[in-house]
Amino acid sequence: MTGILGYARVSTGDQDVAGQTMRLTQAGAIKVFTDVRSGRNPDRPGLQELLAYARKGDTLAVVRLDRLGRSLGELLATVAMLKERGIALLSLEEEIDTSSAAGELIFHVFGGIAHFERRLIAERTKNGIAAARAKGKRPGRQQLDAKRITAALPLVEAGLSPTAAARQLGLGRSTVYREVNRAAIARGI
Repeated sequence: MTGILGYARVSTGDQDVAGQTMRLTQAGAIKVFTDVRSGRNPDRPGLQELLAYARKGDTLAVVRLDRLGRSLGELLATVAMLKERGIALLSLEEEIDTSSAAGELIFHVFGGIAHFERRLIAERTKNGIAAARAKGKRPGRQQLDAKRITAALPLVEAGLSPTAAARQLGLGRSTVYREVNRAAIARGI
């Protein structure tokens, strides 16, 4: 028996797969597999479990293509692997169904457009950085004020929390925590 198998992924524990799961179930998914991991992380147990469960004739459904892969190359490789196994891909948001020739064509066209868009963004970013440098600006993160960092340690040693010290000095909380840890390591604590 073939069916629709849903795959829902969110990047962090702060996010919830419930909305994706609901949409996939409404689209006819008989089972939904989930992952709470960044798309950058290739180790996705939920996706692996889905692929182990899926049989020829099944359809892998996602709410959006970016839930399945972050890059065009990754998506194309996944679709090729699915096609070899006789599994179709259904993307609800983009309305792509690779079980038909037209759906497969649309997938490749959308993939090409997405790749083109990413290249345009990269080019604009590169041009913007070059323009900023030409105006004498230094793009990127500004250097930290060593005096403020040095002032944070006595505040923490006096009993102020690193978060409060960071707020008082206009520093990032992680910066103060990092410096407190460095100081503790230097003292051998």
